[in-house]
This record gives sequence, structure tokens and C-alpha cells, in this order.
Amino acid sequence: MRTFITIIFVLVCIALTVVVLAQQGKDAGLGAIGGIGDTYWSKNKSRSMEGKLVQFTTILAVLFIVLAVILNLNF
Repeated sequence: MRTFITIIFVLVCIALTVVVLAQQGKDAGLGAIGGIGDTYWSKNKSRSMEGKLVQFTTILAVLFIVLAVILNLNF
């Protein structure tokens, strides 16, 4: 059982690394000063591919923490 959880943990680690590297930076640049950064795409990011990457990153991060705690328990 521990071997199976370790394999899942390694796969989650690799997937989390890939998803984080696939995301764009959060900086808005100079457009944030004049409000130019508030476009249609910046307001509807949850429906875009970038929004899905953020949600998937959150899920993988929670799974990473849960698996790390489970692997550190002595069973």
C-alpha cells in the first residue's frame, strides 16, 4: 500500500511541476496603473485555459499535501 501511495505522490509532484511551469506570470505591467489591465479576458479568467490551470494547480497542491502527510504517518 505504501508503495502505491509513493508512486501516486511522485506522479502528483511531476504533474504539479508541469502545471506550475505552464502558467503565465501574474504581473500586469504598466497597464495596471491606468486600468488598462481590466479587459474582458482578465475578468473572465475562470472560464479560460489559464483559469483551469489555476484550479488544477490548487487541486494538485492539496493532493500533494494530503499525500505527504499520509506518507509521514507511521503505519
